[in-house]
Amino acid sequence: MNKAYWNEIGTNYEVEIFSVFSEDRSGRLLAFFEKHANKLHTAIDFGCGTGNAFEYLSPRFKKVLAIDFSENLLETARLRSRPNIEIERMDLTKSGLSIPQAHFAFCCNVAMLADVDKNRAIIKNVHDGLRPGGIALFVLPSLESALFKSWMTTEWFRKEGATFEEISDEQWVDYKYGMKSVLLGLVAIDGVVTKHYLQPEIMHLFDSAGLQVTAVEKLEYAWDTEFESPPDWMQGTYPWDWIVECKRKS
Repeated sequence: MNKAYWNEIGTNYEVEIFSVFSEDRSGRLLAFFEKHANKLHTAIDFGCGTGNAFEYLSPRFKKVLAIDFSENLLETARLRSRPNIEIERMDLTKSGLSIPQAHFAFCCNVAMLADVDKNRAIIKNVHDGLRPGGIALFVLPSLESALFKSWMTTEWFRKEGATFEEISDEQWVDYKYGMKSVLLGLVAIDGVVTKHYLQPEIMHLFDSAGLQVTAVEKLEYAWDTEFESPPDWMQGTYPWDWIVECKRKS
């Protein structure tokens, strides 16, 4: 895991890391929180960052364990902590972690590293941190959405009279790492190579990790999260992350 990167952005996390809670157009994420809320149950926030989820997890669960790798991010998280939240520093890409099993786990845009094997390790740690039958809620970048954004870019140019060949290579900077990277779902976000997931890939990957996927839904955002001043016709279908609800099999 890139410790230097996460520590460097620690003090600017609210600006530099996309907030799914504030940008969720339809409130689907909180609807899943309400669905699984139980004040007799425990929860784990895997990759808590600065604690954006604390205000949503704390009132809905008896106790919350918040885990992250970056000490800089955890410094801010501690300032936002609540009496029923315990914070620990762990590297979720490592195996053999001592994680108590909880009823519910939340893992929001954490398993998105350029090293796909490390993402598998993160998913496995979430599995291990759940009781049998426990529920995990993941938020994952969507490869379908990234490709759809690129298609909308070409549509924008087409409406303004430009051909595909006339579009500058600067518009495709997210794909500058080549076709092999795209085939692995590696597309840049703000210059950082980020793992994106296909929906069928999620089903296969989670099943192999011992997690039964019970729902995969779109977590939609407005187009101004992707483009500066998007045109009015850019409506209907919006960019999205995946919300993945899953259950530990055994």
